[in-house]
Amino acid sequence: MEDLDVAQLAAYLHLLPDQVNKMAMRGKLPGRKVGGVWRFSEAEIHHWLEEQIGVSDSEELGKVQQVLDRADPEIIDRPIHELCSVDSIEVPLNARTRGSVIRSMCDLAGKTGLMWDAPAMAEAVAAREQMHPTALDCGVALMHPRRPQTSILADSVIALAVCPSAIPFSDRGQLTDIFFLICSYDDTVHLRILAKLSRMISTGNMLENLRAAQSPADAWHVLCDAEAAVDEA
Repeated sequence: MEDLDVAQLAAYLHLLPDQVNKMAMRGKLPGRKVGGVWRFSEAEIHHWLEEQIGVSDSEELGKVQQVLDRADPEIIDRPIHELCSVDSIEVPLNARTRGSVIRSMCDLAGKTGLMWDAPAMAEAVAAREQMHPTALDCGVALMHPRRPQTSILADSVIALAVCPSAIPFSDRGQLTDIFFLICSYDDTVHLRILAKLSRMISTGNMLENLRAAQSPADAWHVLCDAEAAVDEA
């Protein structure tokens, strides 16, 4: 990834250059001045977008999704229920620590055949959790590595697991019982998956239904219904 100037970032975010300048000056965008001119790391901008997704409400998520749609209009969305098959779902997940959850989820994704080095993925996910926990206040964790692990992935894949009871998953005290592992092959696809999953989580009764699921098939059907509701909204 390369550095972007104000004009390039404005086009990427579908904003006016003056808006980008103001946001950068107010510390609302990650950037630095080089020779008196604002420069923005594309990797840091991706991380900033990711953080907006993780903490936003449904209205703000819609705005982020619009940014992603306009930034890469040729990217075709893959349905969540296709990326997360019954084979990559475990209900219940009998894990009691953050480390065991991460290892179990990576092993689960590995069973699909689309990811062939579960220990390497687990290490990357653990490093991401150490740097910036992905647990949300609603009892969900959207786990993923900091960068796409293309060397061990044939395609993007999502794993899902539900624990019988919530466990401490971050140093911030959140109790978490629903875990998604997002293994994306591309940065933009990764952000789109995060945005859509976040919208699904924040609307309807998907989380309640996942907690009531008795089998991987039950959980998969909950995902299908929640995604259909979001797509129709």
